[in-house]
Amino acid sequence: MLRIHFTGEDLAKVRMAARPDVLWETILSFHRLRERRRAQMFGEWRTETRARLNGETSLLSALVPPRGYFPDFLTPPDGAAGLDSGLQAIRDTPCERLHDEVSLATAGRLTERPGRVAGLSEGRPGAIARLVGVVRSYYHAAIEPYWGQIQAQVEADRALRGRALLDGGTGELLDSLPPVLRWRAPVLESDYPVDRELRLNGRGLLLQPSFFCRGTPVVYRDADLPPILVYPAAHAPDPALGEPAGAALAPSLGRLVGHTRSAVLQAIRYGCTTSELARRAGVSLASASQHAAVLRDAGLVLTLRHGNAVLHTLTPLGAALLRAGAPAEATS
Repeated sequence: MLRIHFTGEDLAKVRMAARPDVLWETILSFHRLRERRRAQMFGEWRTETRARLNGETSLLSALVPPRGYFPDFLTPPDGAAGLDSGLQAIRDTPCERLHDEVSLATAGRLTERPGRVAGLSEGRPGAIARLVGVVRSYYHAAIEPYWGQIQAQVEADRALRGRALLDGGTGELLDSLPPVLRWRAPVLESDYPVDRELRLNGRGLLLQPSFFCRGTPVVYRDADLPPILVYPAAHAPDPALGEPAGAALAPSLGRLVGHTRSAVLQAIRYGCTTSELARRAGVSLASASQHAAVLRDAGLVLTLRHGNAVLHTLTPLGAALLRAGAPAEATS
């Protein structure tokens, strides 16, 4: 069981990650690559990724077991700023921390390359450089081709949590998290492979929705690191397949407003900026802005300015049209 203990100060410091974290997605996807479950969700992605992987991943296999602990240094907070920033943070990991976390991750397991893991544990520059190269190569094969879908899924999850926050404050936000997480104020609980008590002690908590996190959420083992909760984002069956199951609009709505515009309307359903809309609908920024303007003039979309960005949301009429255009569920 995982228990995260909040104080009043912590509740005031809960925040949502602004975007997917590239290293969390990379490392968690490595778990998904090796499991046999969730064929509908990740089957096509596994097939495509394995076909692209032509480098060795034994070093990752040694550090990231199918279950249990993997080193915290593989997912530094700097990964939120992009791949290069995250990999530089891995390079800068102190030798003592490398030794402790590698030893913990490999304890009781025979690795395929004990010499290479030993070099990493000792902080040898060559071993660290090899690890960075392996992570980068794996990212290019497993994550980069699907980054647009990963972003869209995380952005949709952020919009859902944002609405919960606006409707009911931080308590409602925490209560809106996936069912695997249970908010029993002042403690957030989840099933977990080991017993963990994480006391935030006024530091707050970063909520990080993740495309490749499945089943249970993840936290750092080192309680002194900045507190982060990585949890499963609302999910499509397979990143290689595009839209979530059941998300397609009925052909009649496409004929009424045009297939591109119906896709734009669908993309706005949880609220988004113009750049997010362009990514979700697969159109250019200029085209996204133009389609949003047409839908706004028709009374289907409301656009508000927020700082330097504009936020698009559905009006009640737009939401009703979207519901009416959704395909009917199959009946037996």
